[in-house]
Amino acid sequence: MARTPKAVLPKAGENPGRIIDIDVSQEMSESFLEYAYSVIYSRALPDARDGLKPVQRRILHQMNDMGLRPDKGHVKCARAVGEVMGKLHPHGDGAIYDAMVRMAQSFSMRLPLIDGHGNFGSLDAGPAAMRYTESRLAQSAMAMVDESDEDTVDFSSNYDGQLLEPQVLPAAFPNLLVNGATGIAVGMATNMAPHNLGEVIAATKHLIENPKATLKALMKFVPGPDFPTGGEIVAKEGITEAYETGRGAFRVRATVAVEKVTARKQGLVITELPYNIGPEKIVEKIADLVKAKKIQGISDIVDLSDGQQGTKVVVELKNGFEPEDVLEKLYKLTPMEDQFSINAVALVGGKPLTLGLKQLLQVFIDHRIEVIRRRSEFRKSKAETRLKLVDGLLKAIVDIDKVIKIIRGSEDATEAKAALIKAFKLTDEQTTYILDMPLRRLTKMSKLELETESKELKAIVTKLKTLLSSEENIKAQVSLELDEASKKFATPRRTRIA
Repeated sequence: MARTPKAVLPKAGENPGRIIDIDVSQEMSESFLEYAYSVIYSRALPDARDGLKPVQRRILHQMNDMGLRPDKGHVKCARAVGEVMGKLHPHGDGAIYDAMVRMAQSFSMRLPLIDGHGNFGSLDAGPAAMRYTESRLAQSAMAMVDESDEDTVDFSSNYDGQLLEPQVLPAAFPNLLVNGATGIAVGMATNMAPHNLGEVIAATKHLIENPKATLKALMKFVPGPDFPTGGEIVAKEGITEAYETGRGAFRVRATVAVEKVTARKQGLVITELPYNIGPEKIVEKIADLVKAKKIQGISDIVDLSDGQQGTKVVVELKNGFEPEDVLEKLYKLTPMEDQFSINAVALVGGKPLTLGLKQLLQVFIDHRIEVIRRRSEFRKSKAETRLKLVDGLLKAIVDIDKVIKIIRGSEDATEAKAALIKAFKLTDEQTTYILDMPLRRLTKMSKLELETESKELKAIVTKLKTLLSSEENIKAQVSLELDEASKKFATPRRTRIA
């Protein structure tokens, strides 16, 4: 095999004129694999648990860390982008802002995660520059990031090792199915359709209660994708294939009504378009077809779409032409009927896998079980620690004068600690807590208040122990919290299925 010499910078102590022979094929192979690994795992593919790519996860985590919550004011997107780039995502501000914009677009996400203020673009035009737009987290994003500070997920070092970032978010709902995902990696790609949150949660709960549920049973709850732009799914055979194998295709049609546009003329009024198809594209295509005389019967076309009323394109017809015939030609010759291909590739346990509907739901269920288990352990430990301190205070508060006398009569804190432990039979932690507490707080404490707090803490510990005692109890809690998410965020289906 041919070997091509490659100049390599000398190491300390080496002859500066030394050239090392490196096999080009091996170097290219190793470098390409490193690049491919970086693109697949660090940029292009979502995690099947929270449905987020690293840049999206970092945006949500950093905005939450900045306090940009729904009850706070909007801030410039440039500020949030700068924080994300400087602390977590060193890949350029353009990539970060593009991801932020997409998470704010109601026509891209079935359940937007960013609450945007300003021009965040349309299907036909890009957004304003990040120095002009403002943002904060949407309420749905709080369901993704909440409880990440309760040891529910693992954290790892950021790119320079100075900060920590979550490897995955707790995610209170199946975000990957609800909002879908697109991404092009090296040698693989993903394209997942958005779905209706209420339907997905219903299917998830059914799978929790019936682990051996068939795909047919799950599809009674999730009959197909639900695009934020509406439309109608036709030729739906590919949906079942996609849900079974992770790959499949189906066609989506625009929603069109035949109406009188003038006293004498009828017209086609387009109010919904296939996913990711903008009205300007449709108008231009129809105009080109009319000029080329590939379609007859159209006298005028007007785009009345706007940000408030949504899509509205009026196609005025000439007298003597049947609206249904013209419409069929429009479906055939324009993107008013478009094919959507599902390629459900996501990371599971650090590996890219092609997943069907049941597998996607199961990965999320397993994730939520782990989140609730870890959260419950954290809360139980925290309550038990506080309970011990309250019990110590209750012992001391009975004879507060004696406590003060011991502290005042001691030479130093070590002597006071030893005397308190001996006099009240306290633990080291309890004694340290009492000594660290300002005297004014200690003297004002009410025995009744402490007893009430102790009772509440004991109830919390008992409840959490019961929850952690069996897998079934945890699954029931997962279902309960999914119900809460459904009540808060579920909306009616927008895409009809023929």
